[in-house]
Amino acid sequence: MKEKLISAAADTKLLFRSVPSVVTALFTISVVMMNILANKTIYRSGWLAIDGGILVSWLSFLCMDIVTKAFGPKAATKLSVFAMFVNLLACLIFYITSIIPTKDDFSAFNTVIGGTWFILISSAVAFISSAAVNNFMNWGIGKLFRKNPDGKLAYVTRSYVSTFVGQFVDNLIFAVLAFMLFAPVFWDGFHWTFIQCVTCSILGASLELLMEVVFSPIGYAVLRKWDKDGVGAEYRRRYVQ
Repeated sequence: MKEKLISAAADTKLLFRSVPSVVTALFTISVVMMNILANKTIYRSGWLAIDGGILVSWLSFLCMDIVTKAFGPKAATKLSVFAMFVNLLACLIFYITSIIPTKDDFSAFNTVIGGTWFILISSAVAFISSAAVNNFMNWGIGKLFRKNPDGKLAYVTRSYVSTFVGQFVDNLIFAVLAFMLFAPVFWDGFHWTFIQCVTCSILGASLELLMEVVFSPIGYAVLRKWDKDGVGAEYRRRYVQ
């Protein structure tokens, strides 16, 4: 058991040395931003509701797709867990800052920065679940392209399908937990209906898929550059098959 833990720690250390820091930083920042923006519903009607997290969640999935293709689904999932722990740390610091007493009135700032505990829990559960779905589905679809697994068709197919499904899972789990389970109790009866949760999830996944289509050429170009420069070669030789 001890040897397995030591080996896993060594694998993870090599992974974080191998994944370019810019990707890790963008991915982590996007996760933290999603958690903050999800506190605001930017549109709600009788059958549709959208929260602010939709504006940045596409970046998280783009980063996961790139890392999954280059380093494998386990690596992308480890990166997702790391980002979530950073998000939890950021939320803790935000909360401590919000409860520090001051002479001036910072109530509006404290309300925003302090966050809401059930939004955090819902976001964490939804993100980790959808990350696993996205990463392993992406990898599995890629295995179907045996003749040219590194081609553009293989990349866009695995990215588009996994992004849509992963985003739908993320949006649906978050909306049901946050706005159907917790919000009616802790936000004075505010709630979304299940239809709103489903339509929000479908629309959100569709919009985020559109973002993936727009930015996928960048992701593909990044992967080609990594292959050319041998980025993460040691990790990929050991663990990526």
